[in-house]
Amino acid sequence: MIYLAKDLSKHNLSIMKKMNTGLTSFPSLVLVALFTTSCGEPAKQEAATAVPVATDSSGYSLVWADEFNGNAVDTTNWGYEIGGEGYGNHEPEYYQPANATVEDGNLVITGKKEQVGKNPYTSTRMITKGKHEFLYGRIEARIKIPVGQGLWPAFWTLGANIDSVPWPASGEIDIMEHINTDSLIYGTPHWDSGGHVMRGDTLSSTPSAYHVYAIEWDSAAISWFVDDIKYHELDISGNSTEEFRRPQYILLNMAIGGDWPGQKVDESKLPAKMYVDYVRVYRKQ
Repeated sequence: MIYLAKDLSKHNLSIMKKMNTGLTSFPSLVLVALFTTSCGEPAKQEAATAVPVATDSSGYSLVWADEFNGNAVDTTNWGYEIGGEGYGNHEPEYYQPANATVEDGNLVITGKKEQVGKNPYTSTRMITKGKHEFLYGRIEARIKIPVGQGLWPAFWTLGANIDSVPWPASGEIDIMEHINTDSLIYGTPHWDSGGHVMRGDTLSSTPSAYHVYAIEWDSAAISWFVDDIKYHELDISGNSTEEFRRPQYILLNMAIGGDWPGQKVDESKLPAKMYVDYVRVYRKQ
């Protein structure tokens, strides 16, 4: 998505139950995750104290997650972007918190035909900005997305310094995007190198089923996965990609219409629901 312009200790058992279902696994690469506050200072032992450590035999551990096991969005993890100004892509939806619910262990983002001001549709755009920001590691989510003309669900990250360093120089990592009715999942980085650069790839999939979408990210490269199938890698070791050696925050949203999917919307598909089983971040213990 181009950007222009739990205390989990209570849920350790449920996290482990989900991990043991075979729906995901710890990564097999050496990963490092560094946590920062919104001003770039190290977080106050957040990873050590707020998250139950679950480690596999290779030494990898979960350092932050939202399993969506409650009955409402955990606002210590997520904030909201609110409004309907198009977000640089001429998107006609209005983003509001009311379209995000937690049901049966899933975050549900619902796109609706609903008029708010000049906007004919509503949806939700959730962010961890200022709450949880990450530098390196494996970032993954298990998601089921709706398929329909004009629908544009996304799981992605933006540079935590975006308020002071304009996009694209702040960097963007699109972990998963899907548009309209085709089978392609898009993974795309955006950065500045004498102008906007993007260099992504796609993988054919079954978007309307649950899949684990992930990146593995260190100072040398970013790799993209769907269900542990690697389909793209970007070398970020050079000076032209320094955006990706700074912290990023996570976003979940579903646009309705916009420059990329087009402004034609199949309203028979509304309301449309994007289901997020969990979001997790790992590091080498």
